[in-house]
Amino acid sequence: MNYIRKISFYLFFISLFAFTEQFYAETYLLGGKKGWSDVNVRNGITTGTGRYGNESLVLDTTSRKKNPYTDLLLDFENGGFSDTTGNYTIVENTLFSSKKAVMGKGAALSRGKSGGLVLSGTPGSFFSTEGPAGSFMIDFWLCPSIVENGEIIFSWRSSRNIAGKIVYQLITASFYQDKIMCVFSNIFDGYTEDSGDVYLIGSRKLIPEKWSHHSICFTEDDGMLLYKVDGEVEDIQFMTETGHEGSSIFPAYIGTSAYVSICPKYTGLIDDFSVTRSYVNIDAEVDAEIAEALNPKRYGSSGGHFESVPILTKPGTIMNSLKAETDIPPQTEIHFYIRGGDNYFNWTQDYPEWIPVKNGEKITGLTGLYFQVAADLFPDGTGSVTPSVSEIQLDYTVLPEPQPPYKVSAQKGDGSVTLSWSYSTDDTAGGYYIYYGTRPGEYLGRYAAEGNSPIDVGNTTSYTITGLKNGTIYYFAIAAWSKVDSRIRGPLSKEVYARPGVK
Repeated sequence: MNYIRKISFYLFFISLFAFTEQFYAETYLLGGKKGWSDVNVRNGITTGTGRYGNESLVLDTTSRKKNPYTDLLLDFENGGFSDTTGNYTIVENTLFSSKKAVMGKGAALSRGKSGGLVLSGTPGSFFSTEGPAGSFMIDFWLCPSIVENGEIIFSWRSSRNIAGKIVYQLITASFYQDKIMCVFSNIFDGYTEDSGDVYLIGSRKLIPEKWSHHSICFTEDDGMLLYKVDGEVEDIQFMTETGHEGSSIFPAYIGTSAYVSICPKYTGLIDDFSVTRSYVNIDAEVDAEIAEALNPKRYGSSGGHFESVPILTKPGTIMNSLKAETDIPPQTEIHFYIRGGDNYFNWTQDYPEWIPVKNGEKITGLTGLYFQVAADLFPDGTGSVTPSVSEIQLDYTVLPEPQPPYKVSAQKGDGSVTLSWSYSTDDTAGGYYIYYGTRPGEYLGRYAAEGNSPIDVGNTTSYTITGLKNGTIYYFAIAAWSKVDSRIRGPLSKEVYARPGVK
């Protein structure tokens, strides 16, 4: 008895193995040499250079957006040089538009010609309103072609009357020993040391043809004046009586209205030049949206999202894994998702549910005819580094289409045709469809009493179609459908024909 059970189990195992062997693996690629045409949703996502020189998907930079504190903003988008706040008008311009932007799609190119972009402020703007200046921040992105002493990035020259005496004023940023030096002359009310001049000098050397972000900030609450490069403090001073925090503050004071010059003597690119009438430290416990607006990052903290089009496979496909070629620098992340179903026409953003998947790990319980891939990309904490995806490979399993019957015959009858065929040699066949029509190779029949073409006749080898017209020739072919999923139909058999009529 035990011997018989062993034999039965062995036969069952062999048949199961033979059946599963009918499944075979396929792959679908996104990215790589194929490109990303199958990715049709890109929110905050653009293309960069990936592995082997192919395109990769990376976070997109966005042009600086104005906020309630913005006094001046030159984003250089769409080839424009105007101030997006409307507070300043152009008096002179020798700059050129460039698409080699670090933020958004546009930047400005200066070729070292004198003048640059000269702006005149309206009453109430920062550089055209005499009196206390409060807190402020001047920031910009810079990509110099050369780094030579005396190159000037921006300059504001004016004067103020102190007790009947005209005093020269200056705010400027220029190159000094391969670094940026910021000078404030007679800006801080009551500060008289060094003839009223205050210097902030960077500690790192600038690298030609490389973008970097620079910000010069003053906070009236504590008198802190600091200079940052890529979010890191390069120099700091306190405009106070003791030169330290906690003593009487020398407030910033703006004198007579005067022009602002951007890149009056500079060779290279500049992007998103901004003046803000406030400053919030990145580490301060304030609303995140306000902090990010006042301390802009190259990549927004919310990251970016992309989705593929629905990818057509075959009925009953089993999704096995998602394998992606990625570059994920420290602190950055990529979250992958996938979903599947049989009819993508009724899909919504939330249905079917997106399933989180891990790169290279096995996916279980996901089948369908269509599949869709999505991913979220997140930058590092400083918003200066992006992850990237160079290629995505979907590995899935499909069941081959069952083979058609080898032998098919047709016998005419009175208003009918009886078809007979041999069983398919494929043991995955679960039944058969009869295709019929009145033209060779065109099975569009709508005349039979049993229904329109094709007719599902189940797992049989003979079937009579009735309701046909005597004297008309009909053409027939048989296809098997899979016992795993009846929607999986195999190729058609050879064609046979018959002309119904009275025998």
